[in-house]
Amino acid sequence: MVVFPIAKINLGLYVTGKRSDGYHDIESIFYPIGLSDILEVVDRKEDHRGNLTIRFSGIPVDGDPDDNLVVKAFNLIRKSVPIPSVTVWLHKVIPTGAGLGGGSSDGSAMLVLLNRMFQLGFDQNRLHEMAMDLGSDCPFFVNPVPCLAKGRGEQLQPVKVNLEGFYLYLFHPGKGISTSLAYRNVLISKPDVPLDQMTGNPVNTWKGNLINAFEPYAIEQQSTIGEILSVINDSGALYSSLTGSGSAVFSLFDREIQVPEKIRSFLIWKQRLNA
Repeated sequence: MVVFPIAKINLGLYVTGKRSDGYHDIESIFYPIGLSDILEVVDRKEDHRGNLTIRFSGIPVDGDPDDNLVVKAFNLIRKSVPIPSVTVWLHKVIPTGAGLGGGSSDGSAMLVLLNRMFQLGFDQNRLHEMAMDLGSDCPFFVNPVPCLAKGRGEQLQPVKVNLEGFYLYLFHPGKGISTSLAYRNVLISKPDVPLDQMTGNPVNTWKGNLINAFEPYAIEQQSTIGEILSVINDSGALYSSLTGSGSAVFSLFDREIQVPEKIRSFLIWKQRLNA
């Protein structure tokens, strides 16, 4: 079985406070985009030991494979119900450390895929609970539709954001940003206008009003991010922003453009958005 775990962007991202459990409360609109990894799982029916073999391709995946959220998702399912061994292939297209949620999406896609493949009968609420054990933004990827996210990112309320027909351009400076360091250096603040209200306004009113609180730190760490934002805004972008805690940047246009040569090498994805 093959699935395509998708990326997301953040339309506004505010860190509203630090929690007693060490995490932070946020407010953001999570918006799914078409950029995706490829996840294939093959059932080894003859092997009932419940083992997982995984191989990777595409963008290199650093670290211990046992720490990968795909592996953790498999182990989480296996703790709940017995399942056969599987062979997994994960082809990475979504950059890591980019604020696009690629790892979280992979983990949640694995939960959904295994539930379907082995007819486990977990409903969406149960899958959300299991996804929360994997990571704060993982529940969003169980059913990725535009949502207002609060709490750690697990409190999700679907919202209507009309970006149909807009062109999205996604840039990556070539390296990621440490999420933990970004949170240590972020400014605690709250949006002046509720995010679901702001994103209901025309896109050309978002600039300067829909803020990603991590952007100043990201630009300080990687001047290329600031350069990308400057050049693409000068090209007539209706709205541009860092996504997540960085390091990817996206821009919205009401038309297709020729990306300026100065930042063309950083373009990793473009898409005409649907409703």
